[in-house]
Amino acid sequence: MTNEPDKIQRSVLPIPDRTHVRVNTYDAKDPNTKFPRIEPLRPPKGAPNVLIVLIDDVGFGATSAFGGPINTPTAERLAANGLKYTRFHTTALCSPTRQALLTGRNHHSVGMGSIIEMATSAPGYNSLRPNNKAPLAEILKLNGYATAQFGKCHEVPGWQTSPLGPFDQWPTGGGGFEYFYGFLGGETNQYEPELYEGTTPVEPPTTPEEGYHFTEDMTDKAISWVRQQKVLMNDKPFFMYFAPGATHAPHHVPKEWADKYRGKFDHGWDKQRELSFARQKELGVIPQDAELTARHEGIPAWDEMPADLKPVLARQMEVYAGFLEHTDHHVGRLIAALEDLEILNDTLIYCIIGDNGASAEGTLQGIFNEMVSLNGLTSGIETPEFLKARIDDLGTPNAYNHYAVGWAHAMCTPYQWTKQVASHWGGTRNGTIVHWPNGIKSKGELRHQFSHVIDVAPTVLEAAGIPEPTMVHGITQSPMEGTSMHYSFDDANAPERHDVQYFEMHGNRGLYYKGWSAVTKHRTPWLTGHIETVPFDQDKWELYDGTKDWTQARDLARQMPDKLKELHVMFAIEAVKYNVFPLDDRFVERFNPAVSGRPELVKGNSQLLFGGMGRLSEHSMLGFKNVSFSITAEVTVSDRPADGVIIAQGGRFGGWSLYAKDGKAKFAYNYFGLNVYQAQAQQSLAAGTHQVRAEFAYDGGGLGKGGNVTLYYDGQEVGRGRVERTHPIAFSVDSTDVGYETGSPVTTDYRAHDSHFIGKIHWVQLDIGKDNFNHLIKPEDRLRVAMARQ
Repeated sequence: MTNEPDKIQRSVLPIPDRTHVRVNTYDAKDPNTKFPRIEPLRPPKGAPNVLIVLIDDVGFGATSAFGGPINTPTAERLAANGLKYTRFHTTALCSPTRQALLTGRNHHSVGMGSIIEMATSAPGYNSLRPNNKAPLAEILKLNGYATAQFGKCHEVPGWQTSPLGPFDQWPTGGGGFEYFYGFLGGETNQYEPELYEGTTPVEPPTTPEEGYHFTEDMTDKAISWVRQQKVLMNDKPFFMYFAPGATHAPHHVPKEWADKYRGKFDHGWDKQRELSFARQKELGVIPQDAELTARHEGIPAWDEMPADLKPVLARQMEVYAGFLEHTDHHVGRLIAALEDLEILNDTLIYCIIGDNGASAEGTLQGIFNEMVSLNGLTSGIETPEFLKARIDDLGTPNAYNHYAVGWAHAMCTPYQWTKQVASHWGGTRNGTIVHWPNGIKSKGELRHQFSHVIDVAPTVLEAAGIPEPTMVHGITQSPMEGTSMHYSFDDANAPERHDVQYFEMHGNRGLYYKGWSAVTKHRTPWLTGHIETVPFDQDKWELYDGTKDWTQARDLARQMPDKLKELHVMFAIEAVKYNVFPLDDRFVERFNPAVSGRPELVKGNSQLLFGGMGRLSEHSMLGFKNVSFSITAEVTVSDRPADGVIIAQGGRFGGWSLYAKDGKAKFAYNYFGLNVYQAQAQQSLAAGTHQVRAEFAYDGGGLGKGGNVTLYYDGQEVGRGRVERTHPIAFSVDSTDVGYETGSPVTTDYRAHDSHFIGKIHWVQLDIGKDNFNHLIKPEDRLRVAMARQ
């Protein structure tokens, strides 16, 4: 069913008001007084509700709907009454896929060549969506849709995530959503997330001890929102974007869900690939003549893994499987709510199972705290003995776990590679289900046309009968770059219309053209830190004929060099067209704004904060990595012993805190949850106003080294301690707070929910460098710093 555009001019948004200027009476009671009835703006008649479900970090071969080992009854139910798309593609990474999905444009076109944390000043990588590429939600809202987003938002530039925004790229700012409930960033602690409602920080309604989990919470919010929307505005369709943080690491799920898979992965990842491959052929999601691609040399065979580590490896996969089934269950709750409201059949649902392939960012043996690998530390931190001792904590609030690379590869069956590797289908091909009984006659069928995440927005507009706007908010719009998939809804044999598509991520790149693909894998996702890569012009290109080789198993580069050259040149053309150049394979360097060229919210070597300030991301703070620093706070202590957080950054899996415990000042540095180094004052803070200060003298000599901590009251030394190792790049997803701590706590000396400082915090000054080791800040110095920050 396609809705014909109505008589309302919808190509210029907002739709210009029609002013009634005719006045022919003096008294409103005159029977000749007539004005046209006020009609609220609505989309064209017959426009459906729209629900986009985007699951995080799921490979093509994970779900039972596409032949995988993980039970996903909700996905299967939607597929049985809808369509499975077997050649739907993403960009190989989260922020890029999401921005492409929400705009209908290629990720470099909208400045999202990588995740926002790695943004540079290059146009294709700056994380800034140009204002001539309005998002789908804004277009639908301006055409009369109700709009809401739930879950993960990884599209806000890092320097715009502070409490002062600007908010023009937040969901409810310029993103087009009237309501948002979720988190900013690439991942969250599912048990203790840092949440926002709109742009306002909020706390989870319950605690982990009370059974809290974010996927359940966001689903409750989504159900409440859609019920209220339909009760109050039944004639107004909605657009809901439902994007759980699951199944991105950390793999957090209640134990009973993981235990459902106890023993089911003891056979290992190589055998699992074979089992999934056979099941995929039974379902028809790959053809009978498809080949299972070989495991790459860099991925160890299951039989090569130490026997005493295999129970840990199997448990990692059990936890992930439970996590994904748990997510499917809560998506099912949302679907059931739509059915209960009798609107399910008139809702166009896109269920995109993965914003990229399965994540291979968990190291070859898996990892207890994912932040270790994200800091470029891939060996020598978590030993096999360490992992074995903590097997029962996997999936719980005590862990921040991720599975081994071998499992990620198995979850991308039958394809090569994984998330981040945009060159091969393992990184970009994601099973997708479209469900719309009132608009699609076909039921339970497969669709094999090539499609891409940029095709979703044009499809939604066509289904709603809404034209792509030529102007939004006075800005002439650049055309969408995707192709509507509507043509394939009721025609399984329709010739595919999306016949050319480039791929690029961190130098991994490829070009699809009418069945053929030319690709080159440049960087390995589980190798982080300062990794030497070959020059781009020395990358080895591969060539595949997708009309005969579904899985990219047989490289034809040597047999057909002319065809490879043709597609190689075509990639360059597409790359120029969409801002892909210059290619950028840097990793650690791009996390540094001074190197990458993106704005820094905090400039200089000093920062002044006040009591009550909170929910400050690392982008909003001075960088306390690989440097000496000092923290000075002016506090007033009452007759009660000082207690609580003065200032804390990070949380249970990495960070630091200056706080008081039993009347005495303490400084704690949490090293990846492995060690908590502490320094404690030897005397209590007396009643009255004092300066409490911690100085950290960095050892130097490279990244992540240790240092000595000295504590002061009013300039007098009161305690010392030693921090043996520090984080080189980032702490955790937890924020910085003054006077309390949200999220998970840095130290077990307090709980986040009971961490408020007893007394008053007047100000806190942060300084970088030993030159600022004055032990005491004079009032005039603090005022000078404050003025410098204005």
